[in-house]
Amino acid sequence: MRLLPVVVTVLLTLAAAYYIYIPLPDAIQEPWKLMLLDAGFRATMKVAVVTQWLGLGHFIEAIRSSTENMENLGEVLVGSESGWGVKPGVRVSDTTFDGVPVRVYEPPAGGEGHLRRAVMFFHGGGWALGSAKKGSYDAITQLMSDELDAVVVSVEYRMYPEVLFPQPYLDCLSAAKHFLSQEVLVRYSVDPERVAVSGDSAGGNLAAAIAQQISTDDSMSRKFSVQALIYPVLQALDFNTPSYEQNQGVPILYRTLMIQFWLQYLGADPSLLPQLLANNHSSLHQSAITPELRARVDWTVLLPPKYKKNHKPVVVETGLEGLVKEVPGLLDVRAAPLLAGPEILAKCPRAYILTCEYDVLRDDGFMYARRLQDAGVTVTSDHYDDGFHGCLSFSFWPTHFDVGKRALRGYFSWLQKNL
Repeated sequence: MRLLPVVVTVLLTLAAAYYIYIPLPDAIQEPWKLMLLDAGFRATMKVAVVTQWLGLGHFIEAIRSSTENMENLGEVLVGSESGWGVKPGVRVSDTTFDGVPVRVYEPPAGGEGHLRRAVMFFHGGGWALGSAKKGSYDAITQLMSDELDAVVVSVEYRMYPEVLFPQPYLDCLSAAKHFLSQEVLVRYSVDPERVAVSGDSAGGNLAAAIAQQISTDDSMSRKFSVQALIYPVLQALDFNTPSYEQNQGVPILYRTLMIQFWLQYLGADPSLLPQLLANNHSSLHQSAITPELRARVDWTVLLPPKYKKNHKPVVVETGLEGLVKEVPGLLDVRAAPLLAGPEILAKCPRAYILTCEYDVLRDDGFMYARRLQDAGVTVTSDHYDDGFHGCLSFSFWPTHFDVGKRALRGYFSWLQKNL
């Protein structure tokens, strides 16, 4: 009987190791740290689904609650060492821009008549998770304000399940137009020629879409001077690009999870996931998807040769009838900025696009960079061969990934030199 506790401990340890372990590419540094992080996310997701099944609330709300508890624990345990907490000299205030909640970070005043650069930032999280006011996003934007001597406006746009597309986009557009008004720029002592729009993942999607809209809006006398997109999600017509296939099982953004985020955002039936996974939604018989639109997401033309490798395009002859008409957001440039025409892209501001090798969204970023360049826009591509989706946010507690720190440095350095 004395052996029983030992046997139970060994079995539990093996079970935990089996759950935590997943094969990762050799180039990813600190693999066990990423495995542990991913195991925590997967466990949180499963508990959230059970919570909803029991009628105790929406699974997204359960995930938000778990994430918030972890972030609060981090602040209690390590405080300023986590990267969280107000930076000395940075003034943080919560207000609204045209009814949209925002958090504003202001560096110390630079004296009479001193104008500062500014960044409008949209956080990621699949249009469902994340917050401008908490955790790593609060840390990133505070640090940005401090190091760039910039006014940073982080937008708390509404998300799924409370709202669906296009409401998050419209929230961001309202906030952007308000911020770019003469009155507001003067209030915050912002140089109107040095205002950037930026975001990561789903926030990068919103930043790209807002940059396009503002650039082509003749009623806007002041526009963004640069756009900085961090592993942005930009299209939903092809979920079988080389990066989607290569990284479909690489944490933390699995291919099926990205499709789930899209279906939620666009208010589509979640049971459509297998159809999108097989590219049945973009089959050749979908007449709404013209050859011109297909060319705008054709990775066989738009990707650098080294990333095509031996991958073959997945083109379906006949798919699910009428799916594009059922989910019109799939072809809406406000949701899928990669589908914008060259006449729109040509008016967009200079761009910085950060991509990671082990990210399903890698090719979205590559294709957008190519299309912007083809339209005459200056683009800086910053690719991390050992990077994975979300690494920027994990440069803080509890993970402190080295690649995240390098990516954050690269991002800030580009803004410092180009804004």
